[in-house]
Amino acid sequence: MKGQHPIAQLCAALGVTRSGYHAWMQAAPSARQQQDVALRAQIEAIHGQHLGRYGAPRIQNQLAQQGQRHGTKRVARLMKQARLRGLCHKRFVPCTTQSAHAQPVAPNHLAQRSLPTGPNQIWVSDLTYVRTQEGWLYLAVILDLWSRRVVGWSSGQSLHSSLAVAALQMALRQRQPPQGLLHHSDRGIQYASGSYRTLLEVACIQSSMSRPGNPYDNAAMESFMATYKRECVGLSGEYATRAQAALDFFTYAEIYYNRQRSHSALGYQTPVDFENQLN
Repeated sequence: MKGQHPIAQLCAALGVTRSGYHAWMQAAPSARQQQDVALRAQIEAIHGQHLGRYGAPRIQNQLAQQGQRHGTKRVARLMKQARLRGLCHKRFVPCTTQSAHAQPVAPNHLAQRSLPTGPNQIWVSDLTYVRTQEGWLYLAVILDLWSRRVVGWSSGQSLHSSLAVAALQMALRQRQPPQGLLHHSDRGIQYASGSYRTLLEVACIQSSMSRPGNPYDNAAMESFMATYKRECVGLSGEYATRAQAALDFFTYAEIYYNRQRSHSALGYQTPVDFENQLN
């Protein structure tokens, strides 16, 4: 507007003096504006540190952990000014598991269990796949439901039951759970196979399976898989090799997700920090 009309004409229309306008133009930024500039730089740094994954709530929480108290709305306003945004959650679209097999399936014991109060009380598991230029990479993952920590995983070129067995073996080695642990999965052949059921029995772990075609019975695991696809695969793009995709999952799950990424269900703590409260 200033380039289209004389300053004197604009000042007269707005009811201000020319001297007042020039004084306003030359005035130093207010304390609030200076604070916003500094805070915006911190927001941009945190956003970049997490590769654009964090939105306003997680950034606000990280600032609070550093002793800075700012409202989420202020953080969101400064993010908008900087044209920053976190990775948005996509609407959850359930997908059913092909479970047409003759192997025995376990009841849904998870539905009758109370929420876990400590580690190694309930584990949840699932399978997913990632496209690479070599073909599909399949992943089996196990989470501790209490801390949402990835406790076991494996990758391979096929959905053979050995894929799920390898993830369970890793979890057992790392966690050495006591008797009475509940293991929940879908009804897929990998979890109903004789080799998987034997491993559960030897470790004195009770098997639980979701109802047919109901992924909401395993909502925490479904949520992790969706987060992994959005925050890891979505940022990396298509992988050249299966080995590259597997390494990226390791980096995401073991280094970032377990140890650096704050989790809203854990009071914005990381899974490792949440578990370390017991020590």
